[in-house]
Amino acid sequence: MNFIRGVIGGQAPGPQPSGAETIQKLCDRVASSTLLEDRRDAVRALKSLSKKYRMEVGTQAVDHLINILQTDRSDSEILGYALDTLYNIICNDEEEEQDAVTPLPLSGKHKNVSVPDETIQKQADDLGAQFTETFIQDPEHVTLLLTVLEEFDFHVRWPGVKLLTALLKNQGVQVQGIILVSPMGVSRLMDLLADSREVIRNDGLLLLQQLTKGNAAIQKIVAFENAFERLLDIITEEGSSDGGIVVEDCLLLLLNLLKNNSSNQNFFKEGSYIQRMKPWFEVGDDNSGWSAQKVTNLHLMLQLVRVMVSPVNSPGATSSCQKSMFQCGLLQQLCTILMATGVPADILTETINTVSEVIRGSQVNQDYFASVNAPSNPPRPAIVVLLMSMVNERQPFVLRCAVLYCFQCFLSKNQKGQGEIVATLLPSTIDANSISAGQLLCGGLFSADSLSNWCAAVALAHALQDNLTQKEQLLRVQLATSLGKPPVSLLQQCTNILSQGSKVQTRVGLLMLLCTWISNCPIAVTHFLHNQENVPFLTAQISENLGEDERLVQGLCALLLGICIYYNDNSLENYTKEKLKQLIEKRIGKENFVEKLGFITKHELYSRAAQKPQPVFPSPEQMLFDHEFTRLVKELEGVITKAVHKSSEEEKKEEEVKKTLEQHDNIVTQYKELIREQDAQIQELKEQVASMSSQNEQMQATVTQQLSQIQQHKDQYNILKLKLGKDNHSQSCSQGDGSQVNGLQTEELTQLKEEVEELRKQHALLQTLLKDKDALIDSLRLEAAQPVEGSARGSENTELLKELEVLRSQSQSQSVEIDQLKTEKQELVRKAEAGSSDTVPSSAGSLDTAKLAELESRLTAQTTETERLKEETKSLVKSRADLEQQLASATSTVAILQTEKSKLQTEVQESKKEQDDLLMLLADQDQKIHSLKQKLKDLGETVEDEDDLDTRDQTDDDDEDEEDVED
Repeated sequence: MNFIRGVIGGQAPGPQPSGAETIQKLCDRVASSTLLEDRRDAVRALKSLSKKYRMEVGTQAVDHLINILQTDRSDSEILGYALDTLYNIICNDEEEEQDAVTPLPLSGKHKNVSVPDETIQKQADDLGAQFTETFIQDPEHVTLLLTVLEEFDFHVRWPGVKLLTALLKNQGVQVQGIILVSPMGVSRLMDLLADSREVIRNDGLLLLQQLTKGNAAIQKIVAFENAFERLLDIITEEGSSDGGIVVEDCLLLLLNLLKNNSSNQNFFKEGSYIQRMKPWFEVGDDNSGWSAQKVTNLHLMLQLVRVMVSPVNSPGATSSCQKSMFQCGLLQQLCTILMATGVPADILTETINTVSEVIRGSQVNQDYFASVNAPSNPPRPAIVVLLMSMVNERQPFVLRCAVLYCFQCFLSKNQKGQGEIVATLLPSTIDANSISAGQLLCGGLFSADSLSNWCAAVALAHALQDNLTQKEQLLRVQLATSLGKPPVSLLQQCTNILSQGSKVQTRVGLLMLLCTWISNCPIAVTHFLHNQENVPFLTAQISENLGEDERLVQGLCALLLGICIYYNDNSLENYTKEKLKQLIEKRIGKENFVEKLGFITKHELYSRAAQKPQPVFPSPEQMLFDHEFTRLVKELEGVITKAVHKSSEEEKKEEEVKKTLEQHDNIVTQYKELIREQDAQIQELKEQVASMSSQNEQMQATVTQQLSQIQQHKDQYNILKLKLGKDNHSQSCSQGDGSQVNGLQTEELTQLKEEVEELRKQHALLQTLLKDKDALIDSLRLEAAQPVEGSARGSENTELLKELEVLRSQSQSQSVEIDQLKTEKQELVRKAEAGSSDTVPSSAGSLDTAKLAELESRLTAQTTETERLKEETKSLVKSRADLEQQLASATSTVAILQTEKSKLQTEVQESKKEQDDLLMLLADQDQKIHSLKQKLKDLGETVEDEDDLDTRDQTDDDDEDEEDVED
């Protein structure tokens, strides 16, 4: 104890032991002391020496300290000392190492100098990794540490948390693997977030940050241990964006859990935690004096939003999160920050990037963003305000990149937005009193700032991306270059600037715009080739041997010329596909052309731009490639190379193949339609099968029910039969041994009697049915006699027809006679008219008048008779129709009766046949009964005849009636 007091307290007189000797003695004391106090003092001494003599304590005392954790679990004080000592020798924090700078010994010319900080930190890292590896060689040590963390004592739990955090920092992957396989290992660490002591809770956050780095399995476990709910509660308690370092730690942990982890992102969205992010971005009107911690917190919050809608996520998950952010008002809140004043530049830049990814590819969010106006007088659309910042060279570079990214995301898969942007450039929609997006883009495209040229060209290219209609519409844009000169097209102005030899960045931007514009648009290709100066300029640029800086421009010129070949519709005779290829072969050479085309993809900045859509560049000079343009190059490079090397015959063959493929496609389409129809028919048949199956199941259920009923009847019959057998058995038991055979014969006789009775009943029933059939036959015979009367009516009908024919002949003769009389009358009238002019005696005129009057009277009589005959004819025709209808009905009745008669005769024949069969069966049964009776008589049994049995039954019935009367 005196030695330990000397180490801890003060210096004792005499020679002093070295540090290594002191530590060796303390380790021996820890290992050999039986008293807990001695061990505790020794461990406390090791703790005090662990910073100054880190190497010695680490090499000699680690095993003894681990043994203390295993054996002295009951004493929290010694556990705390042991954990602190282990933390001191494993931790690599720089502030912990400041005290470990050991002065060099003074001798001769040497002065008291310290080792450089970098060297010290490197040595410390090496020591920490070495001691960590020693500690985790046995996984049980980590499991032991997890068990120690369950202690609630502050002096045990807090150093345990710090020690485990240091282990994770030094050997994260190995320690993560041990904790992952440890039972309830992650759950024990999650309990630290619920600790009421803020120091332990905050250090628990740091521990979980290290634990969740790069391990998706642990991230999922932590998330499903309700981590999101706890972390969001802590952020709210600490004041959200106005909180301190604890909020930052919570946000870092949330980023670890969500970044590149689709399962946790889906869990975060499904748990409605996106809605809880909205209050974070509620900033006040007075945005002056933002603290550094608030800027950091808000920056992390914006990063958290971006993680949920990152372009690297699956499209479905991103779209769902974008929808949730719009519905809960998060997008609206971000747009408020975007248009607010006094917001720090880095927060504004990150907010623009965040809004960009929230609206990317989402039509609803893009429409809302297009409707946002800046709080200016007069109000201007947010897009216009942002574009003003992009083409302003005085704005920060990162801010201009963010605005370009926002504009690209606004136009991504948004043909409506593309049309609105292009429409601001058309002559019919230009408003001279306001600044439009198209005017800003044109201004940036032709300004003196090369970065503005590049940004405006890329932005305008995104307005044309995958939109053939807007490519054709942009050909209508006319620009006024100067007063007194006719306007030129936008396409022509771009090529004019190219030919003037401006900066590389400007030319690259314009070439990317032209390539995007005329690709997949034959009309734009025709407009481009219509200018006689364009093709010679491109061939001259490609064929020259320029420096390294111009190689990219040469590659882009080759790409532009290749697009003119590939998408050429041969509408211009001077620049058909074949002539352009001949020009390349003469002026440039096919191999040289392909080599220059490959300069694009070989450029060092090409691969960097192809990685992600956000334009992130270290400096403005490196801003050369756009992400979407790299996709276009990848798509066109191969086809342009093939198009240049193809001959005219190969192209014709290819066109024939295309036609054949189109025909095949048409055939395939027809077959697809046929398959759809067949699928519909199959679906209908399946439905029918399903309905029939249901009907079948119902019928089977009915059959099953009937079978069960039949089985019940059979069981009842068997029970009755068994009862009857028992009665017969009791009667047979009263007789001697020789009567057993007779008992069996009595049972058979009873069965035969029952069968005979049943056959008698059937015979009586058949007799009744036979009588009914005979009566029905007699009635049919009576009805069959009725057709004779129908035949009599037919004869009467024939007589009426004869009379009708006679009347018709009389009517015709009378009509002929009437016609003759009419002709005679006309002749007499004509003679009378002629006689009036001649000198004829008056006596002759009187005779003609008398004759004429007689003829008229006869004609009137004949006309009356004719009318009467017509009326009789009509009545006879009507009666004839009635008689024919009656005859038809009678005939059908007779046919029906004949059919029924034949059916009944058939049934009678069948009934007679059945009756004969039954009679034969009865005869057989009587014969069998007779033979059985004879056998019984031969055996000595008394057999009664049927008459005796009937008499006996009658006597029994009379006795029963008398007994009932007595009762």
